[in-house]
Amino acid sequence: MSKTKIFYTCLVLLLQASLLFAQTGPYPPADQVARDFKALLNRPVVDFKPTFSTIRNDSIKIEKGSIYTEETEKMPILIYKPVIKGQSKFPVVIFLHGTGGTKDEGDIKAIFTQLAKAGIMGVAIDARYHGERVPGGAHGSKEYTDAAYRAWKNTDKTHQEHPFLYDTAFDLWRLVDYLVTRPDVKADRIGMGGISMGGIETWMAASVDTRIRVAVLGIAVQSFKWSLENDKWQGRAGTIGDAHKKAARDMGDSTLNARNVKAVWDKILPGITGEFDCPSMIRLFAPRPLLILSKDKDPNNPYPGAQIGFAAATEAYKAQRAPNNLSLVIQPNLGHVFNDEDTWISIAWFEKYLLN
Repeated sequence: MSKTKIFYTCLVLLLQASLLFAQTGPYPPADQVARDFKALLNRPVVDFKPTFSTIRNDSIKIEKGSIYTEETEKMPILIYKPVIKGQSKFPVVIFLHGTGGTKDEGDIKAIFTQLAKAGIMGVAIDARYHGERVPGGAHGSKEYTDAAYRAWKNTDKTHQEHPFLYDTAFDLWRLVDYLVTRPDVKADRIGMGGISMGGIETWMAASVDTRIRVAVLGIAVQSFKWSLENDKWQGRAGTIGDAHKKAARDMGDSTLNARNVKAVWDKILPGITGEFDCPSMIRLFAPRPLLILSKDKDPNNPYPGAQIGFAAATEAYKAQRAPNNLSLVIQPNLGHVFNDEDTWISIAWFEKYLLN
């Protein structure tokens, strides 16, 4: 698709989204949403115990290591650092993989390589129960799905795990806490983005963390509430499908339905169909620069529900008198994919707002 066609699609769909304001609420005030989400995920602060080694050092310096985000949560990290004579501090982009992926996958490397050439440091992590977070390495999304089911079965309310999206959002706050202590990081120039699951973790973590100056949401904007009410929950539920199937059997159902899917979400993603749904939380980005990349045939992010998120964002940016800081790009006739067009648009967005 040409840049001109993408821009035209973006413009038309922004106009369409502007007609949907009646569907965007009501939600609690944005500052209340931020407080409530932080309180939900609040947990003891621990020493990072950072450990890193250099595995490459030429035009791009690559560091591999880890920090602790909780007492028993060691988070693997990969850093792509520019090597520029006379420059010791850099803007940073945190970019996150999707379900079943890892910090080492090709899409992320491609983005970081280009950003490093422009003078921006790239940081990738393995989400909870992905990649090296699993001893010996994860088997795609199996361990992630298993953890979601364990969280569903848990009966100890004082130790409720939220492995499906929320716990990695907490990890991202701690990652930013760590990055701002590094002497090679420009603490006022941090961006965040991600693909699919990583994009959702971005709107969860970065919406309430204003240290994130700029964000990119790749195939991640949707309304969990709309999908349940309109029988379009199948794509999102399928990302942890085995957990949902087992939970349905626990509830006496032979098949998945909106009732048992909602029950799982209410237990392991409390508030996701209310104040922590995307249309509510996406408002918190305004007026910071936000790029939304979507597809109109995406089964994981059903388009009518996604439009509610688009409209909520558009309304918030207008209210903040910052409409130019919001960009919405929808590629037509495509499903749940993040393609080369998305990659170069993301890179350009980060360069525009982190280098200027």
